[in-house]
Amino acid sequence: MNDRQRFDADVIVVGAGPVGLTIANTLGMHGVSVLLLERGDTLIDYPRAVGMDDESLRTVQSIGLIEQVQQHLTPFHWMRFVNAKGRVYASIEPRTDEFGWSRRNAFNQPAVDRELLEGLKRFQNAAVSMSTELESYEQDGEGVTLKVKQAGVPATLRCRYLVGSDGGRSVVRTQLGVGFGGFTDTSQWLVVDIRNDPLGVPYIYMHSDPKRPYVSVALPDGVRRFEFMVWEGETEEQITAPARMAELLSKVLPAGTDISKLDFIRKRVYTHNARIADRWKVGRVMLAGDAAHIMPVWQGQGYNTGMRDATNLAWKLAWVVKGKASDTLLETYNIERPPHAKAMIDLSVAAGRIFYPRNVFKAAVRDVSTWLLNQIPAFKRYFSEMRYKPMPFYSEGLVVHEKVARKGSPVGRLFIQPRVRTLDGEVRLLDDVIGSGFALLAWGADPNYWLNARSKAILAAMGARIITAKPVVQMHRKVDMSDATEVIGDEQMRLKDWFGEHPGSIVVLRPDRFVAGISYPVEINELLDAVAARMGLKVGAA
Repeated sequence: MNDRQRFDADVIVVGAGPVGLTIANTLGMHGVSVLLLERGDTLIDYPRAVGMDDESLRTVQSIGLIEQVQQHLTPFHWMRFVNAKGRVYASIEPRTDEFGWSRRNAFNQPAVDRELLEGLKRFQNAAVSMSTELESYEQDGEGVTLKVKQAGVPATLRCRYLVGSDGGRSVVRTQLGVGFGGFTDTSQWLVVDIRNDPLGVPYIYMHSDPKRPYVSVALPDGVRRFEFMVWEGETEEQITAPARMAELLSKVLPAGTDISKLDFIRKRVYTHNARIADRWKVGRVMLAGDAAHIMPVWQGQGYNTGMRDATNLAWKLAWVVKGKASDTLLETYNIERPPHAKAMIDLSVAAGRIFYPRNVFKAAVRDVSTWLLNQIPAFKRYFSEMRYKPMPFYSEGLVVHEKVARKGSPVGRLFIQPRVRTLDGEVRLLDDVIGSGFALLAWGADPNYWLNARSKAILAAMGARIITAKPVVQMHRKVDMSDATEVIGDEQMRLKDWFGEHPGSIVVLRPDRFVAGISYPVEINELLDAVAARMGLKVGAA
């Protein structure tokens, strides 16, 4: 019996939310057969997440859908915190683009999800099965067998690996038997989405009024979101009744607004949770997105943390399925991702406590302290530029740290994405030039001079591009370059600045653009050997 008969797909992904769709697109791009199961008849068609960060946009770029997605977002979307008297006590306004994109973006999630779903049609090896509900599964040494109902009809499916991206109430996680520790917030929030925005003003406003905290969010396509805190004893039926809705909306709309003319998309009460799975990989089964973690919405990081999961996991699955690396590489997912997800949960919980203190005294303390701190330029920059946001950092996993521990080391961190110039004169973002695989990126010198036979075999097994960045004015000089090395021009001189801050002039970049290691040219063979060992690379594999 051949593999096609034994397996319906190399990977089955349960849940066609943004995480499952991104994983499926990535696997499709890498030539891995993937089947995406969704219990709904269609994708969810109402707004949920409202903020996409630069890391998520870089992921969308990596799967070749950035042009399709950009039309559904508003870049440089600031968030302003307002006290009960109307004073803006904090404003998040990051203007950096170190990863190639605006750091904060409002977006239309249903429209973006549809673009991700449409993107799967590019791949003959990717399929989607709607109206398909997972009932149970069992894994063995070779794969996973699933019992499902497709449009109510029982069926059996089999795959090499299973990914559960099926939400906070994940069937995959529940049957896996891992813990989902954390807490459920006692507060509830009413979310109201309205078409034909009655206000039209840009940005996000977080109104920290102790009497009734509320949020006003401008979204693309003329959608306005309001969120109101629900007090203890108020039911969803009571707070969404016409009279109560008119009372709530009178706080946020001009006096005399005719509430009956508003075009409501939905009104729904939500409870905020802060939970994380004990393990994200057990054998051939992995968890991602809300199936692995859920968090309060106050920093807009639930969606983006899930996208980071997809970015980390999907390429590793592709490498293992295609026989290029051992399960050692997949284990790094369970090592690398949970600590950062926990940090984002903690940040979101802390932000919520600052935003909606439960009494007037705590609100007054916040207002005075923020007013004083805003007089300090360094603090104001720290907050407005989102420097408080924990950036992903992998202390373990597929990383080879510098021999001497150094604060600020780039190893285990996301590499920058400046604009670079190609030899034919085209200016492009770095990732578009590198492609979807590994890269050996150097500043100034040709790494090939230093590579021994073992390193060349490792780079061949990785399918790695060997690239040297130069000042644009030097990029056409070949006296110092071998034909095996590609040359790019440092259009913005950001690569020169980056390498100038670190002891080393060559980095090994992973497909997810994290720095696996940095070295000087004379140390490159040792570094490559260590990277290969960390990922269980099968040197000589096709």
